[in-house]
Amino acid sequence: MSAATPAASSSSSISPTTTAPQDSSSIDRLVLEYLRVRGHKNAETALLETLDTGTTEDAENTVSSDELLKALAVFAQKPSRPGENVLRDNANVLQELSTMGNPPNIQNLIASLGVVGAEDILSVDPTDKQEGFKDLETWVEGSLDMYKPEFRPILYPIFCHFYLDLIQKGFKEAAIRFYSTFAPTLTPSHNSTLHHLSTLLLPSHVQLDSLAQRFLNEKYIIRMSRSGFSLLIGWLTEGVGGEALGAGEGFSGEMGKRGRAAVMRVVNNHLRFDVTSASTTAVSPSAWEESTGLLSSLLPPNAQAMNSSAIPNPNTFNASKGELKLGPPPISEDLRAETERVLREQAMLDRDPNAQYDIHFSRPPAIPGVISPTEADMLPHPPSFKTIDVQREVEKVRDARKRIRLEPSALTSVDLGSARARALPSICAYTLHDVGEGAPCCVFSPDMTLMASGFSESYIRLWSLKGENLKGIRNDRSPDLGKNSSTFRLREREGTTTRKLIGHSGPVYSLSFDPLGGSAVPPKYLLSSSADATARLWSLDAMSNVVAYRGHQQPVWDVQWSPMGIYFATASRDRTARLWTTDRTSCLRIYVGHLSDVDCVRFHPNSLYLATGSSDWTARLWDVQRGTCVRVFIGHQGTLSTLAISPDGKYLASAGEDLAINLWDLGSGKRIKKMTGHTASVYSLSFSAESSMLVSGGADWTVRCWDVKSAGGQVKPRENGMEEGSGLRAEEDENSETCSSDLLATFPTKRTPITQVYFTPRNLCVVAGNYLAPELR
Repeated sequence: MSAATPAASSSSSISPTTTAPQDSSSIDRLVLEYLRVRGHKNAETALLETLDTGTTEDAENTVSSDELLKALAVFAQKPSRPGENVLRDNANVLQELSTMGNPPNIQNLIASLGVVGAEDILSVDPTDKQEGFKDLETWVEGSLDMYKPEFRPILYPIFCHFYLDLIQKGFKEAAIRFYSTFAPTLTPSHNSTLHHLSTLLLPSHVQLDSLAQRFLNEKYIIRMSRSGFSLLIGWLTEGVGGEALGAGEGFSGEMGKRGRAAVMRVVNNHLRFDVTSASTTAVSPSAWEESTGLLSSLLPPNAQAMNSSAIPNPNTFNASKGELKLGPPPISEDLRAETERVLREQAMLDRDPNAQYDIHFSRPPAIPGVISPTEADMLPHPPSFKTIDVQREVEKVRDARKRIRLEPSALTSVDLGSARARALPSICAYTLHDVGEGAPCCVFSPDMTLMASGFSESYIRLWSLKGENLKGIRNDRSPDLGKNSSTFRLREREGTTTRKLIGHSGPVYSLSFDPLGGSAVPPKYLLSSSADATARLWSLDAMSNVVAYRGHQQPVWDVQWSPMGIYFATASRDRTARLWTTDRTSCLRIYVGHLSDVDCVRFHPNSLYLATGSSDWTARLWDVQRGTCVRVFIGHQGTLSTLAISPDGKYLASAGEDLAINLWDLGSGKRIKKMTGHTASVYSLSFSAESSMLVSGGADWTVRCWDVKSAGGQVKPRENGMEEGSGLRAEEDENSETCSSDLLATFPTKRTPITQVYFTPRNLCVVAGNYLAPELR
């Protein structure tokens, strides 16, 4: 048994090598026998030929391990060392190639690369973008202070393209790591866009997203001086400038070169530079971003058709539209004469010797340099005036006489205590408590007798600011009360100081009181807009809905009465603004041109123009009658949430999610200055009656006052640590290092985001918001 055991093991050890061929040959014999029995002679012959030739070819085509290595690797040999690959050592490759000349196998290798170059191969490496953006950021922050404002705008588009490129190539983890590393430095100015990009995590997301496609298909315009552009080119090509002391290789290392190459690819393929001849110091630091961005799709098509090769410039488009008629609207001589007669009679009854000077308020002087419209330019309106028109004009004169004169320039005087009383307005705040799902909007009536708020629960609530009961029309009136019955008998006998208006089927986003009576009489109508895609007209006599205006296909974000009181405008998520009149349920004009939601609308004081703000970061001014865009305002870095036009008709203020307030000149379309100081989104703006002060409210729980006439600019620290300018700002604002010099004062609330600020005709400032309980923070 012991002798038989090795024999058994030996036979079993060779069986795996012999059974496989035996099994395959037996199967072949079985197949051949089957074909012979079935009479398939041709198939039998073909199989026999295949079996005979296959065995010989396999034996002939067998490749040894050395030959396989030579076929796969870049192999070169010398006659002195046959069979040895002289290119095996990486350190000696260049030396060996120089001594060998140009061998044929190296030529074949170069030819086999095809159209794919080294640049395309290196672009796949995700670490290059990380290193490239880090070096670019270091170079920008290490440059001279005079160049930083024009270099910083380049960081944002390169960051976006790097992130989108990583996502498109499938480097999801690298893209998330890149975003978390560098996004915080860009978040203050581009919070909404960066948050949107962070939701794109797959290549399919990039293909279906409109903003991502705009970045990939359009050139991003960057303004830069000639000297700044030369410095940028020098760094991209040579890695010169901006190195910190003791940085070793700086930007000249191997990783630095590859990182700069990644930046260079974005610069060449996706950026377009508008190089100006002006020196760096001659341009305001905030002006470099005014005409930057994806401008080609923001400007109307006819602006680009004039010169397709020119760099898109909103200033060129605005200049091509000519001058605007921004003066006050004309008043008929009959209405003016009747207003002056009433003023004289009232002065005689009051025995006020100073009342004789009120007449000149009814004839305001012409504003120099501003064209006033004629009667033929105005929108159609009733040919004759009514009693309410006389009352409105008389009250305007009285408001002008009793108005508080605000003098922001007084804060530059030495006596800040007395200057504060002359410069800053009195502010009255109304706070809503226990608001469950929130109150998106609040509004005050022009005569300051009513306040209305729209709620997320789809209803509107009215409050009487004078404490009077609000009475509607009785529902239980008897049939014997005919048309000749007085309105007093038709009203409810008892009322309350607050009323609820129900009719919308979605959150109420905006409200606007009827301005026809001005500050003379309480309004008779209220407009509202909602997520149910409708605007509704409410009668404040009947306390009920009168008309529902349908036409928008998406939620209506804003609604605004025209100063004439006959027309109103709406802004919607469907990217349009529309003009309506109260006696028709269909719109009169549709204003199309924005690339995203139209978030806010405001009428010019003379009703000839309509301003719109959008989520595409632009504001536009439209000719109300013609429906054409006459001004484009580009300079924001986020969604616009509110607008305000000065009472003198010369300025437009815009603000939104980029935490900045931009002041624009309507005549030229150019930005006058940029005011910074808010630490969260700005919700509301309002000009004083003289157009010298601007008040803002926002999500940072503050009300801020701004000097419109000052030059602006960033606060410069003195040697003793105090900021130059007003001492009030340094004492009241904890974030004064980020505030511009035209910030006069900051009024904080406890926990109330300010959704509405409003200057009365007599320069009293009223604000409103809903209190946020700590647990809802």
